[in-house]
Amino acid sequence: MNRRLLGVWVGAMVMSAWGCGGSEGPTNPIDDGNTIDPRPGIDAGTGGGTDGGTDPGTDAGTDDGGTTPGTDAGTDGGTDPGTDAGTDAGTDGGVVDPDPVGDRWPTDPVTNYSERYGIGRVQSVGLDQGKNLWVLEGSRIGVVRADTQQLVWVSGAVGQAAAGGNATVICGGAAGRAYVGYSAEDLQPDPEFPGLHTNFIVTNPPCEVPVGDTQCYAYSERRLNLYKAGDVDAVKLTANGQVAFEEHINQSVRHSSAGAAVQTGPRVVNGVSLGIRNSNDHHFDEDRSMLSCVSVMRGPNKGDVYVGSNHGVTRIRELQYNAHRHPVWFDAHGSQYAGYTYGLGIAQDGDVLMANDWTFGMVSPSPRLGDWDNTDTAINPSKVKSSYLPELNSQAEFDYWRGFQQTTDGSYYLGSKSLGLWKVGLTSSTSPTQQGTRIGADVGALDAINSLAATNDGSLFIATNSGGLYRLTPAKTLEKVADVRANKVLQLVYDPSVTPGMLLVLTTDGLTVLRGY
Repeated sequence: MNRRLLGVWVGAMVMSAWGCGGSEGPTNPIDDGNTIDPRPGIDAGTGGGTDGGTDPGTDAGTDDGGTTPGTDAGTDGGTDPGTDAGTDAGTDGGVVDPDPVGDRWPTDPVTNYSERYGIGRVQSVGLDQGKNLWVLEGSRIGVVRADTQQLVWVSGAVGQAAAGGNATVICGGAAGRAYVGYSAEDLQPDPEFPGLHTNFIVTNPPCEVPVGDTQCYAYSERRLNLYKAGDVDAVKLTANGQVAFEEHINQSVRHSSAGAAVQTGPRVVNGVSLGIRNSNDHHFDEDRSMLSCVSVMRGPNKGDVYVGSNHGVTRIRELQYNAHRHPVWFDAHGSQYAGYTYGLGIAQDGDVLMANDWTFGMVSPSPRLGDWDNTDTAINPSKVKSSYLPELNSQAEFDYWRGFQQTTDGSYYLGSKSLGLWKVGLTSSTSPTQQGTRIGADVGALDAINSLAATNDGSLFIATNSGGLYRLTPAKTLEKVADVRANKVLQLVYDPSVTPGMLLVLTTDGLTVLRGY
């Protein structure tokens, strides 16, 4: 049935809590692109979290735990999984690492990068493995190279931006490469296709039958073009020191039961790039609007990037991806709720920390990219599958998580856009609840949090929306960081792989970098 309830399509539940299924909320969750803060955060659009699962039974049959690749794997003759599409710096114009030596940035305790490198006020920042600093200003992409320490902007709009896309976030990947996320409207019920799952797109004429359905839905060029919105572009530093568009990420891979990485679904249909869509069935375009991203800066998976969307979390490695997984919850009718994922973090041991507007989870990722959406806990162990904090509110109420971090003492912390800072005590991996303890309830600035960062010295840095930057010290005392003067802190990015550690603090005034934590 198609009954709307708080932005949720109600249907029968036939999938696991980590499986995919459902469409999202009714409005675009991204702020006005003309503001200084279009990056999804404390006051972004509708506040997110309205994207409960849509008729969750319709695509459940395609989620087999990741053991079976798509039936039309590699039909477009694209790049075979395992290749990096020219990431080697050579004559093929691939990605260049301009700084193989490593960290050459100032080691002063505090440096105003906006003034020193002419960055100005930007909306999102990131570091790649070559320590190049990437910045995003509207739809303009720039990089301060680690070797020259000169800011270079891309020449004109490229990729999705050239097509009118609204850029949201940027993250560094391998040395010389970055990923830019874009927003997209959530798909809605289509009057021309009554009964069709809102995110299902027919790719082969004359018609196709969705898994678990009996009706053959007609091919529509108009619906095919829905794939074009949102998703992720890869950009790179070239041998001549410029920033260039590399590829619109569209190569989905999964690992088969035999262990081989197999491309799932076509990359391009009738000239339309399918971008990021479900790896278990390319017909479902659920991950459309990119809201957050985090780079893995150390460990065996360094260089990987995780992107939080309006539906779940996608894992990207080089020019390939696997989508998706997410913590969810189910109501009494069996309807699935998957909130917008703004809170992403990498734990001290490499676990991926995911927090959306309702729930949070932790997973120890398999080193194989194509295993990411596999729900088998023998392959991707989960310390927390899908949980909420009953000390905060009920499961059905929004928690608005915007940050999720683990400090070096093993403690976990969640930050909410309107409900404060919470320490998480783990009960059991499969419990729908974990234990929550409010931190700093007497500090008004900590009510509204945009981002969190855990540093090598044991500190937790807290980006507040109107009270500046705070630090929870290793001794668990709270202090305001006077070196960052702006009241609104938009984003925190930490690189633990350099000495001293490098904390990027992006505010409405610009970018400040703290070293020594």
